[in-house]
Amino acid sequence: LFHHYGTLITSCDDDGHKSLSTYRKVQSFETMKLQIVASLLSTAALVDAFSTSASIRASSTTSLYERKPFISGNWKLNPQSKDEAVALASGIAGSITESSPDAEVALFVPYVFIESAQSAVGGKLSIGAEGVCPQGNGAYTGAISAPMLNSIGVNWVLAGHSERREIFGETDEYINEQCLKIIDEGMSVMLCIGESLAEFEQDLAGSVCAVQLKKGLKGIKKEDLGRVAIAYEPVWAIGTGKVATPEIAQSVHETCRSIIAKIYDDEAAQDMRILYGGSVSPESVDDLMKQPDIDGALVGGASLDSDKFGRIINFQV
Repeated sequence: LFHHYGTLITSCDDDGHKSLSTYRKVQSFETMKLQIVASLLSTAALVDAFSTSASIRASSTTSLYERKPFISGNWKLNPQSKDEAVALASGIAGSITESSPDAEVALFVPYVFIESAQSAVGGKLSIGAEGVCPQGNGAYTGAISAPMLNSIGVNWVLAGHSERREIFGETDEYINEQCLKIIDEGMSVMLCIGESLAEFEQDLAGSVCAVQLKKGLKGIKKEDLGRVAIAYEPVWAIGTGKVATPEIAQSVHETCRSIIAKIYDDEAAQDMRILYGGSVSPESVDDLMKQPDIDGALVGGASLDSDKFGRIINFQV
């Protein structure tokens, strides 16, 4: 283009003067040069802005995946003997290999099986407790304290599971006392939250989770949140075989993360691991774990089968 118009500059008419036509073309050429330069500068600016924006978005998206996945099992009132517990724990530990995902794994087991299970897994995963009494000592027949659990090497403890809320009448205030005591003892807590079927059908999942999160986390400092994980368990899906679709679960997890941001800040929300619980199975785990705000699973029934739970530990995304 430049060469074509450059030729016109030197062209002359028979009298040795540039023709008016040529002059106009030259002027057009000068205008076009300015337009081209302006266009190039504008394009460069847009590219630079787009690159910066894309970089910010990529950084934000990447941060969602910096949370280490957490796969956990809750044995509840199972199994019925020490031998069964040891065999089950050993089988589950055997499913963790060098090719397994880089995830944290824990089993929450009945108190009487904790030390046997610890020996059986050989340090390949954590053995946690299914609950704790917020009192440190005293006349509380049948209770287990946080110092007792800490003394035998327990790190993770459940608090707020729906069965404890419904069957044993544990309130949000009591659950908060458990959380504070666990943190105070230097251990980590998995706070369980979730709505009933009636609440879900009335579109109250977010409201219920907000209340349970705010009350459960009350008094826990931001610097201690590294020892907290959240398990969202829709009550209507626990032990029923029903599973919230990955899209429903993702939506609630995203809501929970926004609630944590309001309680603390965005950094705390992005760092918090939020697990999904509620009839998680080998068939459902992969799609659940593909969701950006689902950081793991709290598994009930399937954790009583070493093959099934092993498949969940070795989820594929």
